[in-house]
Amino acid sequence: MISSRAKEINPSATLKITAEIKKLKKEGRKVINFAGGEPDFDTPSKIKESAKKAIDSGFTKYTPVAGISELREKICQKIKEWYSLDYKPEQIVVSNGAKHAIFNSLYVLLDPGDEVLIFSPYWVSYPEMVKLCSGKPVIVDFKETDEFHPDLDLIKSKITKKTKCIILNSPCNPTGVVWRKEELVMLAEVAVEHNIFIISDEIYSRLIYDSQHFSIAGLGKEIQARTITINGVSKTYSMTGWRIGWSCSPSEIAREIAKIQGQITSNACSISQMAALSALSLEKYEIEKMRETFKNRRDILIAGLKKLGLNFITPQGAFYLFLKVSNLGYTSFDFAKKFLTQKLVGVIPGKPFGNDEYVRISYAISQEEIEEGLKRLGEFISG
Repeated sequence: MISSRAKEINPSATLKITAEIKKLKKEGRKVINFAGGEPDFDTPSKIKESAKKAIDSGFTKYTPVAGISELREKICQKIKEWYSLDYKPEQIVVSNGAKHAIFNSLYVLLDPGDEVLIFSPYWVSYPEMVKLCSGKPVIVDFKETDEFHPDLDLIKSKITKKTKCIILNSPCNPTGVVWRKEELVMLAEVAVEHNIFIISDEIYSRLIYDSQHFSIAGLGKEIQARTITINGVSKTYSMTGWRIGWSCSPSEIAREIAKIQGQITSNACSISQMAALSALSLEKYEIEKMRETFKNRRDILIAGLKKLGLNFITPQGAFYLFLKVSNLGYTSFDFAKKFLTQKLVGVIPGKPFGNDEYVRISYAISQEEIEEGLKRLGEFISG
């Protein structure tokens, strides 16, 4: 009765654990949620007001499938401002979140059996989306000794005649690793040489702390012609529930993405599009406040983990930290389960991210909760 395709797909570990944490909180338990994948800030008031105005003015009907022209024009303007990249509105497709934009891109690019290189540790949904699009995920395991930075020789060794696409995520979920410019240049050269497409997931690109973000599409016309850049308002503007993401791609690909989306979901929510337009018009300092808060929280978490003598990857972006637990005698799932059961602290196991020796800790929670979580972590590991 159920299709084999559906049976092959794994449920999202992050959503499953987050649901369990919410259940415990609803029961009145004082859970520290290091598992969350979204900012804890409220959506800025200016954005909410623009959505209210859209409702009151009756902006509640279908829009063009690819998004309203004002929003696509604004996206082009911001991409130029952020990354010095030139795109036209017809190259932008606004979707129901960045996840939807990634799926659309894979669906347009892949034929059955096409291979997609995915760098581990990776976001949990990448392999599953590739499988849903009848592709084959090929995992490239980056080394802990390199702090999970790219290994070019290893990447090259995984390329075959069937390699169609590479998924790039910088800053990375779950590690917070930010690719250096020279690393992106080398990847771009490989992609051009082998005529491989890049899907560059840059949803965390405005949340950088000790480094600088470079968009791979900005490294030349040849690589831009092979790149689909993904972004959205969810993380930077604390708008996860509004479900607005977008893809920037060559015109031919953008037309196909819009065609596919038109048959599956049609346009993204009209009200959310107006909210996103308002978000992209916010003054820089309003967003900078959130970024600085994340940086301060990260620094508190790092200092606390160092005091406990634990091993971790220092994140340069996003709002996650990858904590090693295998040297404490745990698999990632065992650690996550026992930590939640014994100390009411939620973390995400690393195995669904491609590495069973680590767990992901989110610092998208208050300073007080981080400090309490560190206290409970110290108690947990000391037995």
